[in-house]
Amino acid sequence: MEPSVVLLREAQILLPSTKLVNKVAVITGGARGIGAAAAKLFAQNGAHVVIADILDDLGATLADSIGGRYIHCDVSKEADVESAVELALGWKGQLDIMFNNAGIPGPSGSITSLDMEKVQKLLSVNVLGYLHGIKYAAAAMIKTRKGGSIICTSSSAAIMGGLGGHAYTLSKESINGLVRSAACELGVHGIRVNCISPHGVPSEMLVNAFKEHLGKKDMQADDVSKIVGETGSLLRGRCATVEDVAQAALFLASEDSGFITAHNLVLDGGYTSACSTMSFIYQSS
Repeated sequence: MEPSVVLLREAQILLPSTKLVNKVAVITGGARGIGAAAAKLFAQNGAHVVIADILDDLGATLADSIGGRYIHCDVSKEADVESAVELALGWKGQLDIMFNNAGIPGPSGSITSLDMEKVQKLLSVNVLGYLHGIKYAAAAMIKTRKGGSIICTSSSAAIMGGLGGHAYTLSKESINGLVRSAACELGVHGIRVNCISPHGVPSEMLVNAFKEHLGKKDMQADDVSKIVGETGSLLRGRCATVEDVAQAALFLASEDSGFITAHNLVLDGGYTSACSTMSFIYQSS
């Protein structure tokens, strides 16, 4: 290999990533889990990041570490989401990326005994919270006339039944429909609207769900990863990580996906597309 080629490759390794250079992003639920991974990755790629969350200590500490901003934001409250967008505009004069990621698991159990107060709370966060985010992000992006990318975190539960509680499934399927309808209106302004549907990511939310349903209070993220990797993925032994989802968000936020809108990017190791329990039929006898 020519020495000049080697030097060029070494230089590329040393250079910081610039997929989002000088872009301004708001990430709801950005203090931990998927949101925190995305905040770090966006900042590494040159973005100015506003973390909007209700976990003040975690959010503020992370924002400081990446040169971003933090704002207390309960996405179920319209005014809080408006304030998060206004913070971005006041800080950098624009908003290029809105990552609607905040969400809660909600009640589980039989549909015949659902606690409707808990259902209303879930919908106020998982559905209205996303509607608030799209509403104010779109208004800001239209005003600055620079286009933009709006991303929403959905779930494999919106694709297959039995992967989440009834109310949670309802909320995630609603997000997919909202993304498609918003993309129809906002495309004429150069604003792309997409969603990501992760499956089996061993976040704190999923670990707690496994603890509850399996009755194992000492269960850890590694235990969940093993279970999902063995039974919930065609890529045996592999499950999605928060970093995998952050990479998907980076792709949808950047110009790498410049002609993609109204799309649901599924991160499930093929689980919702094919039946792995019948894989024995492909083996040689």
